[in-house]
Amino acid sequence: MNSHTKVIAIGTDHAGFPLKASIIQLLESKGISIIDMGCFDSNSCDYPDFVKPAAKKVISGEADKAIVLGGSGNGEAIAANKVKGIRCALCYDLWTAEMASKHNNANCIAIGSRATSEELSLKIVDKWLSTEFEGGRHLNRIKKIEA
Repeated sequence: MNSHTKVIAIGTDHAGFPLKASIIQLLESKGISIIDMGCFDSNSCDYPDFVKPAAKKVISGEADKAIVLGGSGNGEAIAANKVKGIRCALCYDLWTAEMASKHNNANCIAIGSRATSEELSLKIVDKWLSTEFEGGRHLNRIKKIEA
């Protein structure tokens, strides 16, 4: 695990809610503190109401990274990426999770709970956290994204 990650904000809609508890349990088992921005039940809700506040916790410095959850993860990634300074990657397998860290230095990931099993989702989170940013030519690309 990346020892620099101490706090992760998490935001989800109703579709991602069932996956949230197991991800929180995994993170806490690694000594990572959680800022839970909701939602807090499976009643229908709008993901931007929970995803954007989770992303903002990263920008404010209250969290090191964020994880956002939904049905497909697409809308959640889009909403998170509307927060200036967030680099949210939609991760659906171990390779995309590895590249999110290694090449994109993603400070947020999105996972679609309707498209990704709980077992795979936990492996994705673990891979993202355990992969270091490679820097080099990728740092210049990150700078261009941020400009």
